[in-house]
This record gives sequence, structure tokens and C-alpha cells, in this order.
Amino acid sequence: MSDTVIKVESLAKSYMLAHTQPRRYIALRDVLTDKAASAARKLATPFIRMLGRPDAGGERARASHEEFWALGGVSFDVARGERVGIIGRNGAGKSTLLKILSRITEPTVGRVLMKGRVASLLEVGTGFHPELTGRENIYLNGAILGMSRAEIARNFDDIVDFAGVEKFLDTPVKRYSSGMSVRLAFAVAAHLDTDVLLMDEVLAVGDAEFQKKCLGKMRDVSGKDGRTVLFVSHNMLAVEQFCGRVLRLEKGRIVSDTTDVPKAIRQYLDSGRGGEKNVSEWLGDGEMFANRWFVPLRFAICGSDGAAVAGPVDRHDDVWIEIEGTIEQENPLLYIQYAIWGDDPKPIYATSFTDWINSGHDLGVLKKTGRLRLRSKLPVSLLNNGDYYLDLYCGLYGQESITVGPEPPRVSMTVEGFFSRSPMFPEGRQGTLISPMLEWERSYPTQ
Repeated sequence: MSDTVIKVESLAKSYMLAHTQPRRYIALRDVLTDKAASAARKLATPFIRMLGRPDAGGERARASHEEFWALGGVSFDVARGERVGIIGRNGAGKSTLLKILSRITEPTVGRVLMKGRVASLLEVGTGFHPELTGRENIYLNGAILGMSRAEIARNFDDIVDFAGVEKFLDTPVKRYSSGMSVRLAFAVAAHLDTDVLLMDEVLAVGDAEFQKKCLGKMRDVSGKDGRTVLFVSHNMLAVEQFCGRVLRLEKGRIVSDTTDVPKAIRQYLDSGRGGEKNVSEWLGDGEMFANRWFVPLRFAICGSDGAAVAGPVDRHDDVWIEIEGTIEQENPLLYIQYAIWGDDPKPIYATSFTDWINSGHDLGVLKKTGRLRLRSKLPVSLLNNGDYYLDLYCGLYGQESITVGPEPPRVSMTVEGFFSRSPMFPEGRQGTLISPMLEWERSYPTQ
């Protein structure tokens, strides 16, 4: 077709993974012995080859290799002006696909045909030099993306205004927060006159206002300028709002290619919850999401005694959410919240401990370092019977996300139980996500 700008044919990519048997303990004598053995093997190799014997090296004999296919035969076409979301779990091949389309890596099998100018934004601050200022990096990053100096100068004010970094324009980028870096990187890529824009999780960093701004900009350039956008994200709400088509990948293969975006998202969420039903406690090792502000260590659905619940939750029970972690350095911008989801890609609700503080209560969480525990009652009586999962989100408001990435801390539960003692409508209300148990008043007015 004449309006096809991306054509992917039987694309596959393999990597060789090396597996070496690890040693329990390496002493200095082991290192010296290995060095001596290696030198002896080098001296002996010509004689071994003369005798026709294989080289039986010590470390080499312990190593084995495995071929891993990150992509396994992917084919699809993208028309001019399409906004295509690419979704899937970790290791599904999404980033590998975009790296091949960006010509960062070569495919093992297959080919890609692309028309026009291509810009990619695959990682936060890609192409930025930490020692250069924001102003200098705009010109550097723009040149890397293919913009001429005149084109950069023409769009310079719009880029700075969109990124909102005018106060820090002459500050080295190494002093920028991750949120500031991604705002600037996105602003440069968004103002580049390209035909195709490839984006990988660029909205994972940044506050809600900036994410909304980014989606609006992408929608604007794809609609008015006919730019084609391939958007990889684990933010299902952003995918639903922005994309008109979704490719879902599993184990390197396309399992769904549809314009029914809500249906594709529901299938993805259902597959992600497979085998994870009623996992009421998440535990961190202290290394995951390492930072100074808040390191999550526990996220759990608990009873009144603080113990993680087992099995389904009765909608008449007292159920709590507990969040534990450590704070090394105080920051007034710290937020800690959770969101609860059902079958819809939109969260049922989200709540943060700052809601309580802003209501006039002082939890004191920002005045102390060390171990922190937060508790919040879970309103299970507002939920219909069914399966739910909850995600933990932490970060510095407007600057960076702590639990950035595709898989934030997650727990899940099943809600069950009768709604009413009345024999009429004791079960869940059909067609609703939330079924609040509201108070009713009774009176008998006189005629």
C-alpha cells in the first residue's frame, strides 16, 4: 500500500547466552593457578593441534551456551498517521523490536522496510552528555536525531517551553532529575520533523500533568502532521487514551493485532494475573528500587492483626493495606500511594498518605528517617464480588518515580460474600465495578 510507512517481514532476533558454573569461593591461590594454567594452555596449544587433540581448557570446559530468541518471526504493517501501542510483559520482545526498527541492532532473520525520517526515544536522556548544559544538549541531541542547526534554533524556544526547564537551561544535565531529563529528551524528539516516532516507556518518569501533556503533543503531531507513532508502555490508561491499534507480544511473537484497544488491554491484564490470584503480600529485598527517599520492603493486604490474609476476602471483614520501607533522606515531595484495578484498564481508585496529611492530619512521615510503616483501611464493602489487584507507586512528585518500570510491587485478592441479609439481590450487582453499601433513612410522614 502506498500509505504504508513501516513493513516488518518475518523479523527474528537471537542472542547467545553464556552459562558458567559458578564457584563457591575464589582464593588468591585459585587466581594464580588459573593464570598459570592459562599461560600453559597458550604454550601447549600448537602442540595439541599438531597431535589432533581438542583443547580441553579448564574454564572453557565449564562454560556452555544457549541460543535465546528475543523475537521469533514478527510481521506487521503500519500505515501513515497510525498510533500503535505495543504491549506485553517483561521479556516479550517489545524493546528488542524497537531497537531493530531504530537500527540500533540488526535482526537475525527477516527485514524491515521504513519510509521517511525516523526518531526514537528509547531511554531517559538517550544522547545526553552529563557534563553539558541543557542548552548544549538540545543542540547535541537534536543533531543526533537528524535535525539541522537551523531547525533546532527555529524550534528552540518551543522545546524549552514544553520541557519547562528554562531556569536550568545553563545547568549541567548531570544535576537534572530523571524527570527533568526525560522532559527535555521528549521535547526535542517531539519537535523533530519526522515521519515516524518510536517511544519506549518514556512516560514512566514524570508527573501526571506532564504525561497528559506528552499524550496531547503526540496526538497533535500524529493527527495534524500525519506522523506515525509506535508507543511501548505498561501504562494501559495511556495506551487506551492515545492508541488506535494495539500489538500484544508474548515470548517474542504477536498474539494479538487489533483496533479493539480496550479488548486487547483486558486480555493483557487477564494474562498478567494468571497464576497470581490472591497473592496478598509482596516483599522487597532492599536492593529493588534502591534510592535515598523510600525503599519499599513490604506491600500487603492484611487483617486487623497485621498478618497477610490467606485466600479470598469477605466483603464484611476488616481489611487493611500495609506499606513498609526505609527512608534514608527526607524529602517533602515524597508520595506513597496504591491503586486498585479490576477488569478495566482504568483504576477503580487511587489513594495516597498525603491525602490524609492534606486533610489536616500529621503522620510525621516526612520528619524521620529509618523504618516506616503506613496502614490504610481497604473499603472492600464498596467492591463487587470478583478479582482485583493493587499496585504500589512511590516517587518524588513532579521529579521522579521510585517504582518506575513495568512491574511495580503488586498484590491481588478475591472479594466474595453476601451483599444483603435480604433474600432479594444478595449477590453482586450486575454491570458495576463499585457497589457501595450506603445508609438509608426511613420515615413515615403524616398525610
